[in-house]
Amino acid sequence: MGWEAKGILIARLLPYCVKLTETGDIINAVNTLQKIATLAAPDGDALQRVATYANEGLAHRLLNKYMPGISESLRLPNRLSASELVLVRRLFRELCPFLMFSYWISNHAIAEAMRGESVIHVIDFNASDPEQWIHLLHTLKDLYEADNRPLPFLKITGIHEKKEVLEKTGFVLMGEAKKLNFRFSFYPFEGKLENLKFDKLPLNPDEPIAIVSVLGLHSLLSAKDQTVTSGVNSPAELFEKLKIRPSPDSSLSPCPSPKMEYFLSAIWNLKPRLMVITEQESNTNELALKTRLENALVFYGALFDSLEANVPKAREADRTVMEKMLLGEEIKNIIACEGVQRKERHEKAETWVRWFELAGFQRKPLCCARMLRATRPLQNYGRGYKLMEHDQCLFVCWNDRPLYSIVAWKF
Repeated sequence: MGWEAKGILIARLLPYCVKLTETGDIINAVNTLQKIATLAAPDGDALQRVATYANEGLAHRLLNKYMPGISESLRLPNRLSASELVLVRRLFRELCPFLMFSYWISNHAIAEAMRGESVIHVIDFNASDPEQWIHLLHTLKDLYEADNRPLPFLKITGIHEKKEVLEKTGFVLMGEAKKLNFRFSFYPFEGKLENLKFDKLPLNPDEPIAIVSVLGLHSLLSAKDQTVTSGVNSPAELFEKLKIRPSPDSSLSPCPSPKMEYFLSAIWNLKPRLMVITEQESNTNELALKTRLENALVFYGALFDSLEANVPKAREADRTVMEKMLLGEEIKNIIACEGVQRKERHEKAETWVRWFELAGFQRKPLCCARMLRATRPLQNYGRGYKLMEHDQCLFVCWNDRPLYSIVAWKF
């Protein structure tokens, strides 16, 4: 069977297996899983590789639904350790430019917004990679030296649930700052983003704040509610203050989750000069599993295709490791999990824009031409990667398909 015929059959069998799983036809669901397994392959083409992890996700879902004890005993799906997380995040950054596009664009926006300030405070909502802030140190150094000004005091507050990741990030950044003669402080906040206490952040009212979130904010869409921290307006108070009247029948509600409500109001109270949000340009937050599966196949199929086209053969083993441990686990989470366990709840930029605008934030345009010049060295990653602008949002694309959105906001 040719690869085109295999692809067509995979695209038919996966949704069919979802139907069997959801209706409780276990025998036929298992048989279909076995058929898909013969067609999928972790070392095959892009669709075969995505199908491998989608099939595993369906198998986990079947266990979760009908034999939960087995699933719990096997600890499915897997969770990465701190060292594994650092490894696969680094591999993802090295093998394709999506993270680097986000880092460089965010940093240039921060440098422009903070130009001339003697103190700059950046709050990182997903502080798992020091590479972004190494680039910011060099960007600020070049800018301030060109202006013949002393280097600013750079404060970075990093939030992450793994202590080891924060320790590694802080250690690397302190060393780089020392080499560049920066006054620098790194404030680690260990814990999940959903549990962040904003009133515990090391804030100074005289310091301008920039907030950055790279592929982290969507996890809040699965979080449970919590008591709002003292001093932070509740969502209802915030929307009343801003005279916002959300449409009750809109799917783009300003209330995607209680936790996101809390975050919108808490961020508003920080009055950041700049906020830059990067998220996957996909919709895997649908209630219907079939729709989630189809959207995941489209998004990850394009992402895996970009990796297949541009990762050199010498690094195919690294690509396989990264796909299995990072992207594959994301696919399995989308398909296998529900409720608070389903963290990979991606939404498209138009949805994020609606939520943030309803909360009172204004988009800050990012000049595509200027950002293209700033990110020109990333062309070395290979052909087919593009940066496009639409409705004051930037999209990092594989060919003409947007895969990641980058949107800047101001208070």
